[in-house]
Amino acid sequence: MIADIPLMPILAKLFEGLLATLLLSLLAFVLGGAMGLLVLFARLGHWPLARRISRGYIQLFQNTPLLMQMFLVFFGASMAGYSISPWTAAAIGLTLYTSAYLAEVWRGSVEAVPRGQWEASSSLAMGYVQQMRHVVLPQALRLSVAPTVGFSVQIVKGTAVASIIGMTELSKIGSMLANATFQPFLIYGLVAAGYFILCWPLSMAASHLEKKLNAAR
Repeated sequence: MIADIPLMPILAKLFEGLLATLLLSLLAFVLGGAMGLLVLFARLGHWPLARRISRGYIQLFQNTPLLMQMFLVFFGASMAGYSISPWTAAAIGLTLYTSAYLAEVWRGSVEAVPRGQWEASSSLAMGYVQQMRHVVLPQALRLSVAPTVGFSVQIVKGTAVASIIGMTELSKIGSMLANATFQPFLIYGLVAAGYFILCWPLSMAASHLEKKLNAAR
């Protein structure tokens, strides 16, 4: 028995949280991907200062907890005189986190392209931008598809951290419902099922793409 609250309203509230989690994940993936691309070009470019800054950026966000990053964005903005919502702080924190990881995933894919491809394109008098656009990136894109889709699972699960700063996503709503119904096992079981519904197709897609692309080589 669920204390004074029927099952359907509980499922409806959890569905709202599921949509919020999905929206935050998509936003972090799109914005983090765009920023990660900029970090990638800075990391692989010819400017030593840009390479050092991008390397430091990646090290910073890969070696600090996502929760601390969200805390710093949320409370740092308040200390600077800007009031931002937990939703905005979560989106910014998760975007920064995502960009650092995706930049490294894509850097590995670019560096996995055989050196002979660079030399061959250089012999055709291609500049750096032309080499990247016409020769290297098309091959690196193919190598990076599977790990990029796989990392999207980490983004979805990372949204759970946003509940700590007050964003009402799936974990936060689950916590509130567990306190209201005194049925934590049932509620958190439904929350876990929600994350599974979001993450399982991504894991299967990453596995399928990895097998397909490896077989096509």
